[in-house]
Amino acid sequence: MSAYLAPGKFVDSDHPAVVAFARRVADPAMSPREIAVKLYYAVRDEFIYDPYYFDVSEEGLKASHVIAAGRGFCVPKAALLAAAARVLGVPARLGYADVRNHLTSKRLYDMMGTDLFIFHGYTELWIDGQWRKATPAFNRSLCEKAGIHPLEFDGSADSVFHEFDLSGRRHMEYVHDRGSYADLPREELLKAWSEHYKSFSEWGEVAAEAGADFEKEVRAGA
Repeated sequence: MSAYLAPGKFVDSDHPAVVAFARRVADPAMSPREIAVKLYYAVRDEFIYDPYYFDVSEEGLKASHVIAAGRGFCVPKAALLAAAARVLGVPARLGYADVRNHLTSKRLYDMMGTDLFIFHGYTELWIDGQWRKATPAFNRSLCEKAGIHPLEFDGSADSVFHEFDLSGRRHMEYVHDRGSYADLPREELLKAWSEHYKSFSEWGEVAAEAGADFEKEVRAGA
């Protein structure tokens, strides 16, 4: 269990910004469940989910970088939740799966060439003797604009995907489990993305296009 409490290269729980964030949100005197829940909602809603802010450099994938940027996609946001939990003594690790997302923006679909997200990231937290899965990626304002239920987490059950939107349409499904890791497996991620997405080398340029705003595109159905 020590590996899930120690600082990592990407789960940088020893970074001053991560330490300050964790201690602002929760108190180490709280129960692991209380800590996990408070941190989950803080990471989910204080940092915007932005698949166009696609910085896959070593620095860009660190938990601390999400705090500095105020945004991130699912992989670094999951790292931030894990890092903050470790600060307060809650063992945490990273989980990954391939998911099919039926409600994506046209720009993002065109960029990826598919609605299959390889190595979607979430966090696993050790609570009451069990690993509980939580996905802190999708902030409440994004979910409201997209017409989907925000993912809730109470620390007693897994919270991993939006199965249906508010209209009952299929939204997201998990199709392949990639396993759990003590730290972010950057080389594996990059290898998988480059193999599955023909235009992966161009994503940075597409994502940086002026005016690319995922929340606005989702609301507009663009």
